[in-house]
Amino acid sequence: MRVFANPVGSGTLWFDNLSTADGTPVAYDPQARAFLPMPPFCANRSVIGCNWIAPEQGAFCRACAMTALAPDPSIDNAILNWAKTEAAKRWAIDNLGRWHWFRPEDPGARPVFHMLAEGPTPVPMGHAQGVVTISVAEADPVLRTTRREALEEPYRTMIGHMRHEIAHMLWWRLSLREDFLDAFREMFGDERISYPDALQHHYQNGPPQDWRNYYLTSYASAHPHEDWAETAAHLLHLTDLTDSFVASGLTSPELPSPGWDPYSETDAQRLIHIAASIAVGVNHVNRSMGLSDLYPFVLSSYARHKLAFVHGWLRRGAQGL
Repeated sequence: MRVFANPVGSGTLWFDNLSTADGTPVAYDPQARAFLPMPPFCANRSVIGCNWIAPEQGAFCRACAMTALAPDPSIDNAILNWAKTEAAKRWAIDNLGRWHWFRPEDPGARPVFHMLAEGPTPVPMGHAQGVVTISVAEADPVLRTTRREALEEPYRTMIGHMRHEIAHMLWWRLSLREDFLDAFREMFGDERISYPDALQHHYQNGPPQDWRNYYLTSYASAHPHEDWAETAAHLLHLTDLTDSFVASGLTSPELPSPGWDPYSETDAQRLIHIAASIAVGVNHVNRSMGLSDLYPFVLSSYARHKLAFVHGWLRRGAQGL
């Protein structure tokens, strides 16, 4: 994610800012990829702290307009968790906008979000026919950590959930192309095998012993759909991790140039190599503070080929449909 210029003075702004350091209200324009000091602001600004502009006064911004169902406000912490969830969605949507997804120049369908709070029963997250269902309860760090440990996952964040579930939606859009399906099945396998049966087998028996040789996560081994979603999410992790590193003014001998743009890189293997090198370095920095690794994954050669495959399609897919 980029670091942005202050439109009314000196200094910089971060992606989630609602105002400048001196208190001037600002809002993010995803089309211009810049902050503006003037309305119209999103109608959700006072409700959940959305900091994007709207097309007109009283309207929702581009990201909030994708939410068809909001959580029940009578459930404890629903609004607070929803605010955190929408912030993660804005981040993921803006990342994909760097490759023209869900912007005005994208002729395809936008995702529709159902943001649901949890009562006594957990909300299963998922995607079906363009609709992405998200449990806003997972914005709570205690609940999220409890589930991550129960599932023995090395990483679980709301931005991670967004990238994974939106990746399913992107597959659904790309599957309209016959050339994509043929290439996908050659790389990931035949997604027409029973999804419920595959998941049941995964949860009953676990992943194959050699899963690390072929998959980024154990869950990716459950079914080709999940392999795609995990791989696409990791491509977004690695690309944006690197973009944020560059935008923050940090440097590495691996970078091609000081102003290098990871989202404009056409050589997927080059991008993956640079991103992995930066991740290893930041992991080392995190350990100096007793924190978990930022990117606790190992990229096998097979996983790198899958990442490159996804990179090729996501870079050209939005305007190619």
